[in-house]
Amino acid sequence: MFRHTLVTALAAVIAATGTLVVGAAPADAAVSRVRVKGSLAVRSGAATWWAPTRTLKNNTAVTVVCKFTGQYIRGAVRSTAQWDRLMLGDYIPHANVVGNPKLPTCTWPQPATPPPVVSVVAPPVVPPTLPALPEPNGTMTQAEFIAASVPGAQQSQREHGVPASVTIAQAILETGWGKSALATFDRNFFGMKCFGQGVYANGCRSHSTAECTPAGACFTTTASFRTYATAANSFRDHGASLATNSRYSVAFQYRTNPNQFVAEMHRAGYATDPQYTVKLTGIMAKYNLYRYDLA
Repeated sequence: MFRHTLVTALAAVIAATGTLVVGAAPADAAVSRVRVKGSLAVRSGAATWWAPTRTLKNNTAVTVVCKFTGQYIRGAVRSTAQWDRLMLGDYIPHANVVGNPKLPTCTWPQPATPPPVVSVVAPPVVPPTLPALPEPNGTMTQAEFIAASVPGAQQSQREHGVPASVTIAQAILETGWGKSALATFDRNFFGMKCFGQGVYANGCRSHSTAECTPAGACFTTTASFRTYATAANSFRDHGASLATNSRYSVAFQYRTNPNQFVAEMHRAGYATDPQYTVKLTGIMAKYNLYRYDLA
């Protein structure tokens, strides 16, 4: 609430002068200018669905203090998923920032134990939860983990068309056989972020995560991820997310060819790891996950 009050109080000054001036900037901060046709909305989070806090005119000078990975934007300067945090704590897309200053990654102190789950907006009518079955978790053997993952992966294939072998391999790779904090605390097996809660999730929680640039340079940042009441709902949400996103439409032309499905999904931007296709298909082959694909 304090941040929003401060943003409102200073908005008139910023609009009048065209320059953001707030005390002393951190040592890593950089002064730049925005380029936009018309005006640029400054937002409370790193995506266009976050509420706007104010607007900036073209060529307005701003002080950016750190960078954050958010929604991919095609702007007047470049196309990128980087967003820049301003001195007031709100964000603008780096796609509209002139120049490319070297900024630190925005970070926050992480609590020793997971923070409470924060409920977002009450979802619409939730599809019925699947019958209770042994759920995959980090205490299982690899064979047990695969067996426990099969029902949810096959249900996702029935509902959304993602090959079960792909879904199981992703759960293995992205959670380290169920040992990740996301899987342990939140039953999130696919790194589903909380830009919106969706139909299957029951809340959101912040976790540290690794992101990689297209060139293969990786870094640690913090993001909000979905939480689930059951692992089955995580598997179904993963399938629904792929099936309803038009960027993965080419992948769904290869529903009976899991390896090609993975390659097209990766090519469409599913993961930032340049070795993602090699890693995933390697797991599928090593454990013969293809046997679980539905005809």
